[in-house]
Amino acid sequence: MREHIFSGWRESSRAFGFSQYDGPPLEPLELYKKKSGDEIIGQLYNFTDKGGREVALRPELTPTFARLAGARHRDYKKPLKWFAIPQLFRYERAQRGRLREHFQWNGDIVGEPSLSAEAEILAMIDHALRGLGLTREDYVIRVSDRQFWLDFLAKHNVTDSGKIYDFLQVLDKIERTPEEVSREKLGSLSAEVFALLNGGADSRRLDTLLAACASLGLSDAVQVDLRIVRGLAYYTGVVFEVHDRGGKFRAIAGGGRYDNLLQLIADIDLPAVGFGMGDVVIGEILKDKNLAPKTADGDSYYLVIADETLRPRALALASALRDGGYRVDYPLSAAKVGRQFQAAEERGHRYALFIGQEYADSGVCGLKTLATREQVNVKPLIVGGKVTALADG
Repeated sequence: MREHIFSGWRESSRAFGFSQYDGPPLEPLELYKKKSGDEIIGQLYNFTDKGGREVALRPELTPTFARLAGARHRDYKKPLKWFAIPQLFRYERAQRGRLREHFQWNGDIVGEPSLSAEAEILAMIDHALRGLGLTREDYVIRVSDRQFWLDFLAKHNVTDSGKIYDFLQVLDKIERTPEEVSREKLGSLSAEVFALLNGGADSRRLDTLLAACASLGLSDAVQVDLRIVRGLAYYTGVVFEVHDRGGKFRAIAGGGRYDNLLQLIADIDLPAVGFGMGDVVIGEILKDKNLAPKTADGDSYYLVIADETLRPRALALASALRDGGYRVDYPLSAAKVGRQFQAAEERGHRYALFIGQEYADSGVCGLKTLATREQVNVKPLIVGGKVTALADG
C-alpha cells in the first residue's frame, strides 16, 4: 500500500516538473523552536546527543526545506519546484489517521510570488488523487485567504499578536466547536464573522486563484471556505486543505503560502508555497473505496508445479521469465495443485502458469487468468536464457 501511494506521489511530482530532495531525519532542536516556538518541544522526540547537542527527530520537513533552499537557491533557476517523501515522527497520542510515525508527500515552490504557484500545487494534488483512483466526487480542495482575516482584524483595530493567534485558533476549530462557544470566544466580532463565513467574502486573491484553477480544469474540485486558516502561524496568504466529501476522515492534505519562513530560518527573502499529504489518511480512504492494491501488482505470474519431478524445469523457467522482465513467484516446497492455485489468488497474482507434463514434452504451459478463470495454452520463447514472449501454444 505504501509503495503504491509513493508511486502515485512521485509520478505526479515528476509530471509537474518537480525534483526530488531529502534532508536528514535528525535536526538541531533550535531549527523547530525557531519556526514554532518552545511549545513545539512537547510534540517532538528530542534528546541530547553524545556531543551535548540538542537534537530532534524531524516532525515535519518544511524547516529543513527552508534551510536547504536558503543555502542552495543560488544554484538553481527560480522558481524551485521540489518534492520529498520523508519519514516523520511526532510524540503524541496515536489515533485514527494520525500516528507517531508516518510518511508524507511534501511539495514546495520557491521564488514565485504570483498565485499561479498555488494553482500549480493544487493541480498536482488533484492529479495525484485521481491517479490513485479517486474521483472529484470523493474529495474537495477547500481554499481560503489567511490574509483576508488579518486585514479584517486590522480594520477592527485588533493588532495584538496574542489576540490574532486566539482569533485564528477559534476559526481553525470552528467546525468542531458548538456555535455558541465560538460566538462567545469571538465576542463583538462574532456576528460579522459568521456573516462572512455564511455569505462569502470579497478577496481579490481568492478570485485570482479560482480563475487560475478554472484554466487548469479544477473548477469542480476547488471551493472557497473561509473557515480554513491552518493552525500554523507561519502562513501568510492563501491556505488550503483537502477533505473527503463524506467527512469520514481527517484532512487528506493541507498547505499554503509562507513568504516569511525562509527569511526567518535562512535569512533569504524568497516567497514560497507548499503542502503536505500523509500516507496514513490517504491509505485509509483507498481501503474504504476498495482501491487498495493487491499484494502483487501488474502482470505477475505464479508457477503451478503439477509434479515435483518437474520442479527443476519450473525453476529454470522462473529464472528465464525473471531475466526477461516478468514478475514471477512459485511454491518453495511441494504442495497440492489446488492449494497452489489458491496461493496464487491469495497473493494477488494475475496469472497462474501451469507447469505439467506437456511443458516437459513440448514446452507448452497452461496460462490461467485468475480473475476470469479463462485458460489458454502458451509456449515461452527463450532467447539467450531470457523469455522474450509467451506465444500462443
